[in-house]
Amino acid sequence: MKYLTTSKSRFLNPDHNRVLHALLKHTFYVQFCAGETPVEVRRTIQSLKHIGYKGVVLCHAREVVLSKEEMTALGAPSESSEHQERDTGEITRWRDDVLETVNLTQEGDFVALKFTGAGRQALQHLRATTPCAPALRDAVHDICKLAQKRGVSLMFDAEYAWLQDGIDNWTMYYMKHYNKERAVVYGTYQAYAKRAPGLLARHLAEAQKNDFVLGVKLVRGAYMGSDPRELFWDSIEDTHKCYDNLAACVMRRKYDGLLQAAEGQSPEFPRVELMLASHNHESVRKAQAIRDQQAKSGEERIRMTYGQLMGMADHVSCEIVQQANTRGTDITPTTEIPHGVKYLTWGSLGITMKYLLRRAYENQDAVSRTIDARKALGREIAVRLGLARA
Repeated sequence: MKYLTTSKSRFLNPDHNRVLHALLKHTFYVQFCAGETPVEVRRTIQSLKHIGYKGVVLCHAREVVLSKEEMTALGAPSESSEHQERDTGEITRWRDDVLETVNLTQEGDFVALKFTGAGRQALQHLRATTPCAPALRDAVHDICKLAQKRGVSLMFDAEYAWLQDGIDNWTMYYMKHYNKERAVVYGTYQAYAKRAPGLLARHLAEAQKNDFVLGVKLVRGAYMGSDPRELFWDSIEDTHKCYDNLAACVMRRKYDGLLQAAEGQSPEFPRVELMLASHNHESVRKAQAIRDQQAKSGEERIRMTYGQLMGMADHVSCEIVQQANTRGTDITPTTEIPHGVKYLTWGSLGITMKYLLRRAYENQDAVSRTIDARKALGREIAVRLGLARA
């Protein structure tokens, strides 16, 4: 998969090789992606909502990620007419893809997007941690305005570590503009990174100071196969601890444990909304326990959603869907029952290859992680055959 993703050969591009396209489309692609066309995407979304999902996170897979060597070769942004024309074309194609994605969703859904999809100029500015160029800035404003109008939230995905500071800066810029009443814009926080608690604390302080809603998408992380190992916690247990601690703090709107207000920052917690993106059953159940405890005590609860990737952790997702659909009205009338959503990526097979590669990295330990899923399926079969009670 890595070789196919990085190859420059037209023969190894599934968009041009019909045999390779058919092989990948009916195996790996159909497991993790929503479709290559709007018609296929709508069909996938409809099937998920028919099952009981209340919403989806839809993402167009376009991204222009280069190696550090390729980035170095790019040099500084050029003012030549040739490069300006190239940059404008890349930004326009990305903007149109994202606007189409927003139009494929409905009120209450989410759209995930990557700044790197906007092309080489975006990469150059992200690496230099400078503001985005006017053309890209205006394109993102167009996307935010359409999302706001349609009642859709935008999630700016985390990417490679050497681009992340720039991504965080740009994401916060748009939060300040659009998150006055609700979280139209979410940022992504990767719990496997040692910097995650400090980064979240700084953003919480900024939201409190500037009076906007901080949109938090909390993930464990998906770039361990490419980012420097020293950036991550020493063990998976440390990552679990960080993830669960940050989730609990955000849900309770309190600093505690790893998440501490920095010296000189206000200890008050800002308004916040949470997308708890996790395939870990234990983390989801811990969050549900906190939520139930808050309901019993009458504590105010934040607006939150649970999310899992399409093709992964379906036993976790379906349990969330079942609970949300059977609990009826929430005990606290000011907040709805947290529901489950599936993260769907769409686009041609060639465009989705980098996304599929990250899913391959994440699934290297799939055999051990599917034990719970297999047990759950076995129990369900037994129930349906009348051999066990539900």
